[in-house]
Amino acid sequence: MLFDVQGTATDFHSTIRIAAESIAGPLAPGHDWSGFVNRWRAAYFAQTSQQPAENGWVSVASVYRATLDPLLAADGIDLGTPERDELARAWARLRPWPDTVAGLTRLRERFTLATLSNADVSAVIEISRRAELPWHAIFAAEMVGVFKPDPRTYGLAARYLGLAPSEIMMVASHKYDIRAAKELGFGTAFIARPLEYGDPALGDAEFSDEFDINAVDFLDLAAQLGC
Repeated sequence: MLFDVQGTATDFHSTIRIAAESIAGPLAPGHDWSGFVNRWRAAYFAQTSQQPAENGWVSVASVYRATLDPLLAADGIDLGTPERDELARAWARLRPWPDTVAGLTRLRERFTLATLSNADVSAVIEISRRAELPWHAIFAAEMVGVFKPDPRTYGLAARYLGLAPSEIMMVASHKYDIRAAKELGFGTAFIARPLEYGDPALGDAEFSDEFDINAVDFLDLAAQLGC
């Protein structure tokens, strides 16, 4: 089983909102930090959706750091460089959803669990270490030099696992991710994360028959798979 990390296994919105309020809140009382996080995430998507050129890989950490400055400038928040660096590092300290560790622990008894994330390898390691996420292996887009949903990312994981796509299930709360995996022959599990962006109206948590499994969280996924 392959798992997306940012949003699927971890609650990036709450983690980054709390970090932003702690680090920059005194400079902007009453600021809409929830909206700030979502605009930051949108800026990240805008950058990573432009596939890197050959030998032109740029780390996700640098993308988060580079997109932070324009957001702060637009909001008139004059945060110091050390504080900006610290805030950007929060993306490598994402907290898991309440069901994540328990669900993965149950799934681990029966399946091999690995990540397949667009986050940097170092970030996935740090997130997993801090949250004690029980993966057997870590795979990330950085290893192949292109971001999901590029087919090469999924092929990387299948190759290193030594399995055919049909023997692997991709698990994500982002439909574009599992749709791309499905086209390559992977099994698919959709995890509904209605609070991924803080407000249920901003996310897509609707179940769809196009996926092999639809689950409300990792515990539900484990139950449906007999774990």
